[in-house]
Amino acid sequence: MGKIVFYEERNFQGRSYECMSDCTDMSSYLSRCHSCRVESGCFMVYERPNYMGNQFFMRRGEYHDMQRMMSMGMTFDTIRSCRMIPYHRGQFRMRIYERENFGGQMYEMMDDCDNIMDRYRMSDCQSCNVMDGHWLMYEQPQYRGRMMYMRPGEYRSFREMGWSGMRFMSMRRITDMC
Repeated sequence: MGKIVFYEERNFQGRSYECMSDCTDMSSYLSRCHSCRVESGCFMVYERPNYMGNQFFMRRGEYHDMQRMMSMGMTFDTIRSCRMIPYHRGQFRMRIYERENFGGQMYEMMDDCDNIMDRYRMSDCQSCNVMDGHWLMYEQPQYRGRMMYMRPGEYRSFREMGWSGMRFMSMRRITDMC
């Protein structure tokens, strides 16, 4: 399983909170999070409770200054929730759709795609069905910009999930030995 330790201050100082599973709201444990250490596994961290707001993928390692690291075009104040990403063995499979409710062009993916426009001539992705594996979807080509974690399931409308105005232009499998 995974283990992540959050700290209120930079450089692993101040109060800490150790987490080995999903946490919907860390507010009762820490007033803020300015550094963390992923001791094992992979996690998605979220700026708001209940896995809402901007997301950031974290693999094993030390993160001395969360604000500096997450300021890459994001408005990430602090971490309020986290989700552990289970390791997936086997194939990866996801269908992406041009329109909501699985409408428009459809393409089935089994590997990473650094630019859906170049590969599929698809200008937008508004819904998807993740059949196998865990994926990260990025708003810009080349795996840049804001991201969204997708675990197996049907995602009929990114707009209804609170991602209106955001277009996903690249997708990557989470293949880390978390």
